[in-house]
Amino acid sequence: LLLRWRRRRALWRKVAEAQERQERSLVRMDAVARRFREQHPSVDVVSILSLPLPELTKKLRDGSLPPDHVFYAYVGKALQIATETNCITEFLQESETQLRKAKLVGKEERGLLYGVPVSIKDSVDCQGHDSTLGFIKNLNKPAAEDSVVVQVLKRQGAIPFVKTNVPQSLISYDCKNLIFGQTRNPLLYTRTPGGSSGGEGALVGGGGSILGIGTDVGGSLRFPAAFCGICAIKPTGNRLSKRGIMSGVVGQKAVAAAVGPLAKDVESLVLCLRALLSEDMFSLDSTVPPLPFNEEVYSSTKPLRIGYYETDFFTMPSPAMRRAVRETKQLLEEAGHTLVPFELTNVDYVIFNYCVRGMFADGGSSFVRKFKGEMEKSSMGMFFWVAKAPHWLKTLLSWIVKPFVRSISFYTVDEVWSLHREIEDFCHQFIGQWKKLNLDVMLCPMLGPALGIGYPAKLSVAVSYTMLYNALDFPAGVVPVTLVTDEDEEELRSYKGYYQDWWDRTLVKAFRGSVGMPVAVQCVALPWQEELCLRFMKEVETL
Repeated sequence: LLLRWRRRRALWRKVAEAQERQERSLVRMDAVARRFREQHPSVDVVSILSLPLPELTKKLRDGSLPPDHVFYAYVGKALQIATETNCITEFLQESETQLRKAKLVGKEERGLLYGVPVSIKDSVDCQGHDSTLGFIKNLNKPAAEDSVVVQVLKRQGAIPFVKTNVPQSLISYDCKNLIFGQTRNPLLYTRTPGGSSGGEGALVGGGGSILGIGTDVGGSLRFPAAFCGICAIKPTGNRLSKRGIMSGVVGQKAVAAAVGPLAKDVESLVLCLRALLSEDMFSLDSTVPPLPFNEEVYSSTKPLRIGYYETDFFTMPSPAMRRAVRETKQLLEEAGHTLVPFELTNVDYVIFNYCVRGMFADGGSSFVRKFKGEMEKSSMGMFFWVAKAPHWLKTLLSWIVKPFVRSISFYTVDEVWSLHREIEDFCHQFIGQWKKLNLDVMLCPMLGPALGIGYPAKLSVAVSYTMLYNALDFPAGVVPVTLVTDEDEEELRSYKGYYQDWWDRTLVKAFRGSVGMPVAVQCVALPWQEELCLRFMKEVETL
């Protein structure tokens, strides 16, 4: 008992030190932003913060806007949003050194993101800083070098300036851990900002960052973007380098993880991908296919043939989700595009047998090991209990609740290989259905509006709309298209769900009280067709 008490005390000490560092970071941000305002009282911060990224980069590159004006405007705004939402874990003090160097760069040498302050998710390595994943054991273990994505951003002139909060382990679409606490949605503090790139969603959604970098293994870019009313794209898994990016479940190959940007608008995502898909990335990571951004595909005005569906028949969409798809479909048709119904089948089988089973084919043991010595299992209580339960009990429970329970079992190597083959076959079958309809892209629902804080832990099954495209490894982006209305809220009274079980009853509670909150749609393309996906997203955004 004494030994356990001492260990616990040592852990609390590490947490306290990390929280003090976080507090010092915010104090430092306040000091530098205030000093700049005092020295430059005539700088119009509001107009700088209102500039869209393409316009901002143009002004920075042609010299009409000094990089320090932009940098300190965003430091000040980021501090405000961090104070309101608890989204920032650390200020990267070397960003000020980088800023001083940027002022010396000649016009002809300025990269596509010259002088742009960029926020970085906790799990993306920045040299000299922790990538904690919300685990105490990862504190005081600074990264030896920048991840490839951060290196390329810097070579393109961007200035990474803060790291942002994540849920413990990243396997959650809420945003809370024992070290840094709960991050709140900037639009409504009682709501989650989504996760696992939740700090990014809150900061970009609140206007404290103009461009953020996050990751996605089940919706971790798309949930925060949708919940906070911004845009994001999850590319094909290997379109952007994942070197130097920490993963929640290391080694699994069933569900493709990806790194991608979050921003206020689609054109900002495009600019980010233009900058990242450069020779710098291809030389730093030779496992990434050397595919530069295809301007011809993105700028095409050819009418699109678009598949669509309103539900996956597994997670019943909220009234606002269904309306978002219907209204977007109508606008696209009026603009001259062709909309074709697409029928989804067996999504429950895909989620449980491909995604959950594929990610935790070792019975969840390697994932559970990550929590060894941690004081809190965060939102993973049920998962831990299931992972340790005997097989007969899992089978019994799977008849009572959804087959989530049965999926977390130990599988042999032979069974895992068979599973990978099955996923491959499913992918080709899905593409076959897509091509039979001669589709360019797909319009899909996106879970929304933002759930109340704490609800994602109870509703892991609601990842069905997003995780499908990690299993398929298709590029998928989100664009906010509407706000929840009083009528939507009224319709929610008759929401029952497809199973009318505890999960469905909990989901309707999580949706309630959301009038005025944003709702997005998901835009999807075939693998390696990010430019077409973005072209479609831009069309949806414009309409």
